[in-house]
Amino acid sequence: MLPLFTKTLVRARQVRTFEVAALPDVGWQASERSGALVIDSRRFSDWHRVERTLTRFDREISELRSQGWVDA
Repeated sequence: MLPLFTKTLVRARQVRTFEVAALPDVGWQASERSGALVIDSRRFSDWHRVERTLTRFDREISELRSQGWVDA
């Protein structure tokens, strides 16, 4: 996988990671993790769905930052 977007936030001992990666000949894989637990993982062949996922990630990251999370 070739990462296109990766953001990791931390607060105390908690870690949240958001990632979008290119999958050759398939499309893209978007995932959200809390520590080692995968909260959501989806594959897309349509770039517009990836854009919507990135917009959602941006909103969630902003919300986490307002709650005291910081970039790792």
